[in-house]
Amino acid sequence: MAEIIFQSKLDAQKFYYHLLEYLPNNYDKETILLIEDQHIVKFLGSFLSIEISTMVKNAFYEFITNIKRDDWFREILKNRYFYEDLEVQQQIMEIIYSIIEGQREDLIVFLKDSNEEPNIKAAIEYIFQDDISFSFDSFHKFRLRPYLQLLEGYVEIAIDEYKMEQEYQMFVQMLRDFLLNREPKMDVLHLLFDEEITFYNDQFVEMKRAELIRLIDRKLLVNHPVYVDSASIAPLLSLAPTTIFLYTKDPEEPLVRTIKNIFEERVTVKSFASIREVKKWAADNNSSEHHA
Repeated sequence: MAEIIFQSKLDAQKFYYHLLEYLPNNYDKETILLIEDQHIVKFLGSFLSIEISTMVKNAFYEFITNIKRDDWFREILKNRYFYEDLEVQQQIMEIIYSIIEGQREDLIVFLKDSNEEPNIKAAIEYIFQDDISFSFDSFHKFRLRPYLQLLEGYVEIAIDEYKMEQEYQMFVQMLRDFLLNREPKMDVLHLLFDEEITFYNDQFVEMKRAELIRLIDRKLLVNHPVYVDSASIAPLLSLAPTTIFLYTKDPEEPLVRTIKNIFEERVTVKSFASIREVKKWAADNNSSEHHA
């Protein structure tokens, strides 16, 4: 006979019902008991057949890496970093899971080793090798210490990213506020993203760097010197165009996204190739005006 003693009734319930989902329908589930008042999940008789034993171990592994993982992430956020607001916790958790699911390769590189699966499975094999009783609390504190350190690493990286995103949102909002009451100095501006950023007026005549610098509102650089890029953001905010056509090979490039976030519906993103048609239109238009 074996049993797992949990620290809380809720954990015992979570594991018990999670385990029942794993077992085949024809399995005699009465050999596995939930003793709620003692927080125990008990296996009656000699442990289990090899097949059922494997299912129990797999269920226990998923209980640790799926169900309890969320609890531990939230405990770390609350107890170590004092994030008690549930909405903030959820935002950080979303960043954590974007890393876990491989969507943030830029962040996962900061983790020394993100594969704890073999270690957890080895610990489970060890603890289930005999018909024994064991405490889940002791198991997680001692056998799962490297795994918990990995979870702490995820939380630390996600918090740093969350803070940067908050700062970025404040930066974008600050520049939107600056733009809000600003009179447009141009109706249409064409912006070409290549090896460097090139500005063109509504007739697709290039605006030279010296001209752009001359147009920059000095209040921008004095009040927000750290945040405002004098080569792109400052001239754009100073000109405050009604419409911006932005030509790029990569619409997800960070500066492209920032310009879209600041200028919102004013920006139309176009493919890099489409600039040929615009140049041809501008050349024909300028030629006809010249002959006229």
